[in-house]
Amino acid sequence: MSETAAELRQNEKKSETIPVFGYELIREVLLYEILGNDAPDILYWAGKRLARHYPMESISQMIEFFQQAAWGNLTIIKESKDEMEFMLFSSLISDRLQKNDQCTFQLEAGFIAQQLEIQKEVICEAYEQPHKKRGKVHFTVKWDKKDTLNRS
Repeated sequence: MSETAAELRQNEKKSETIPVFGYELIREVLLYEILGNDAPDILYWAGKRLARHYPMESISQMIEFFQQAAWGNLTIIKESKDEMEFMLFSSLISDRLQKNDQCTFQLEAGFIAQQLEIQKEVICEAYEQPHKKRGKVHFTVKWDKKDTLNRS
């Protein structure tokens, strides 16, 4: 059975990879050169903006997005009535944590916060806790059910 041209192109796109060096140049060097000391704050809000461009209806879609964007493997650790905890890990994240003591994951934190804000319809805020030795990043997302979004 032969694949159609469209199926072949789709399979090619799935197998494309980005060299880690190119990713690190942009993520760890260029962005910080451009944004300076405000980089973490700006990246958090940039993550929120990205999430508004790619709204997702479920956590599973968000997990898949992280894998497609090469941001890492996102897993839910626990959930309560006003908080969710996630763990993010990959070999790239482990390398970033080992090579750069100042690396942040505020882009991802902002993205997670905004996705949960969209899904839960409450204002959310995410906090990152990198674990250098474990090569993982822990995210805590908090919200107050009284802080609902005003949808007028």
